[in-house]
Amino acid sequence: MRPRVPTSPDGTAEVVRLRLDIAYDGTEFAGWAVQAGQRTVAGVLDEALTTVFRTPVRLFAAGRTDTGVHATGQVAHVDVPDSALAHAYSRTRREGEPEFLALTRRLARFLPTDVRVLRVQRTVAEFDARFSALRRHYAYRLSTAPYGVVPSEARYITAWSHPLDVDAMAEASRNLVGLHDFAAFCRHREGATTIRDLQRLDWVRDGDLVTAHVSADAFCWSMVRSLVGAVLAVGEHRRDAAWCADLLNAQRRSSDFTAAPARGLALVGVDYPPDDQLGARTIITRDLRTR
Repeated sequence: MRPRVPTSPDGTAEVVRLRLDIAYDGTEFAGWAVQAGQRTVAGVLDEALTTVFRTPVRLFAAGRTDTGVHATGQVAHVDVPDSALAHAYSRTRREGEPEFLALTRRLARFLPTDVRVLRVQRTVAEFDARFSALRRHYAYRLSTAPYGVVPSEARYITAWSHPLDVDAMAEASRNLVGLHDFAAFCRHREGATTIRDLQRLDWVRDGDLVTAHVSADAFCWSMVRSLVGAVLAVGEHRRDAAWCADLLNAQRRSSDFTAAPARGLALVGVDYPPDDQLGARTIITRDLRTR
């Protein structure tokens, strides 16, 4: 049976909930979220989808990335009237091919080259790209090469001119993993909690390339780049691992370090529970955490 969600009070107007897997180069975008007068990822995608479906639609994403941040594994959902959905892909669908392959091809013609919809699929009504997520995965890449970064990768890797002690960075990172209040690493938002479960923060060196792998149940505004920035201060021996751990006692965003530049950061994946656990997960996520 097709997953459908009633949209009108009497349940007569039905929509199909779609999951979209998305990639983008964030360099020329003012982040994910729609902003008046700004070019944003959601704004570009909403416009393309509205054109294709011939009805206004709105995407909801797993992670609302900041200005300049990239994605290879962004996930979003959108509700589309069943009639509009059929119109969008039925005429161009080739016999025997997957249901939404034609729609994916059509979106590619409407979208600019710095954003791509990789896959479209039906999902259940309980799926919420943001609130159903178990965890998000980010990668942050730096180059300590004396020449910086080769031009073909300069938009995605941060050049770092100082030597980095990756062992010291790993020690500092271990002190941050777990369920903590990350107020020191988040821009303040009135009424929002800064308690997060940081599940992974580790570093890998491959020659001049240094990569941080960061995973958590959720991230607050600017948290990943702030975590990276603080640990880099340890890697340069300007601070020690104990200082990094002490930041968890702060009540507000710390001014003792600078967030790492956006260009090195990418959202690389989002994990979800099985369909029969989506509703329960949404309830847990929406519950405001306290200490």
